[in-house]
Amino acid sequence: MADLTLLIDAARRGEPEAADALLTQVYAELRMIARAKMAREQPGQTLQPTALVHEAWMRLGDQPFANRAHFFGAAAEAMRRILVDRARKRHAQRRGAGSEHVDVDDVEVAAPVKDEELLAVHEALDRFADVEPEKAELVKLRYFTGMTLEEVSEVLDISVPTAKRWWVYARTWLFREISEA
Repeated sequence: MADLTLLIDAARRGEPEAADALLTQVYAELRMIARAKMAREQPGQTLQPTALVHEAWMRLGDQPFANRAHFFGAAAEAMRRILVDRARKRHAQRRGAGSEHVDVDDVEVAAPVKDEELLAVHEALDRFADVEPEKAELVKLRYFTGMTLEEVSEVLDISVPTAKRWWVYARTWLFREISEA
């Protein structure tokens, strides 16, 4: 963790090799997060976890990161936006979609998320972030990256009981918001 913080600081200072070293260190964790998120996507998804990580990394660009929480929050947001953009595109092309392609090596047991549900969560989460930005960050890390409450509490530097309270509050708020819409 200390090495990661040092790499983030070096990247923020503009050291040329810092961004590559940062990607090398966090690649496995980002891929695990992407794989967990992709397992919840609808069948027939053509985007692979590796591609999601690479596209998210490209979207992160050269922006500076204050700390580990800021980095993983930005990565989670980039992955969320990529998946939401793809869901919107698929939703717009719903009619005439081709047959479903399933790669046996990538089959995971998980409940798929419908595009409409993903878009509803995305829109509600944006409204929630306007009111409760810290709690919205917790939701992004839990829902869109598949982190546990323990992992989220570490990334956000809060206690596990606080993370649990925030999670219950956020789920209730989002459920009410989505139900009303």
